[in-house]
Amino acid sequence: MSTPPNYRPKTTLEQWRILQAVVDYGGYARAAEAINKSQSSMNHAVAKLQESLGVKLLQVVGRKAELTNIGEVMLRRSRQLTVLVTELEQLAQNLKQGWEPEIKLAVEMVFDRTKLLPVLREFQLHSRGSRLVIEDTVLTGSVEAIIDQSADIVISHQLPRGIVGEPLSNYRMQLVVASDHPLAQFPQPISPDQLSQYLQVVIRDTARKPVEAEGWLKAEQRWTVNNFNEALPLVEAGIGFCWLPPFVTRNAENLVELSLSGSSRREGGMYLVLPKNEKTGPCARLLYDMLVSELTNTLA
Repeated sequence: MSTPPNYRPKTTLEQWRILQAVVDYGGYARAAEAINKSQSSMNHAVAKLQESLGVKLLQVVGRKAELTNIGEVMLRRSRQLTVLVTELEQLAQNLKQGWEPEIKLAVEMVFDRTKLLPVLREFQLHSRGSRLVIEDTVLTGSVEAIIDQSADIVISHQLPRGIVGEPLSNYRMQLVVASDHPLAQFPQPISPDQLSQYLQVVIRDTARKPVEAEGWLKAEQRWTVNNFNEALPLVEAGIGFCWLPPFVTRNAENLVELSLSGSSRREGGMYLVLPKNEKTGPCARLLYDMLVSELTNTLA
């Protein structure tokens, strides 16, 4: 629900913080001492807050202030408000210091993303509110992200000329079809000419100007999809063959790996790249360092 443009809040953030302190410290006296305010000013703030809202938030039981039922609900929501304001103020300070509001991580689709999860879980705790955009790249799209510096960090299986990268684990692609596909009945290994007579499922290159410089793309018929998750059901249905990484096919039950004469599978190295080099911002640099520490230790 959007807020009307002419709406003026009846309460202040300071009033809510005082209410929280009174509850957290068990009364006005201790809360006043803890946050260095007079007890009378705190009594006035809470009274004014209740008057503005028209509801009772606190009631005194003995010598202790306790929340009413309405107060419990309002207190929970007020804590969300103060956390958001604190984060907003921290974000402003971070931006003032050059901390990026958003960073982009481009990941080649042949890379198993489950390897990133431990790093991303830890990074979230130190990201200071910066947004992370994770973008799929395929083939020359990965190279383009490096050359154009359209991403802060790139995981790629190719390095453009003059670019260095931190080596990661190798990727692997298997040539697979459904077990009831005609190609599965051929004696192995099959020839490229035999393969070319059947429909191939390929993954769309994410570059603005794709260059078909690698991969087996000689089939007479070709269906193009956006990612492996779209390709897998087509292969499982017996519609065509496809090069897929093992982490995509590991739970598939009716697939057969083909042996292609001269190239039974595709393999290669993966690299972690900082396209902007010394211009990389501190948040992106933090994530990069965490990725280097985790991925080069566990995936090498």
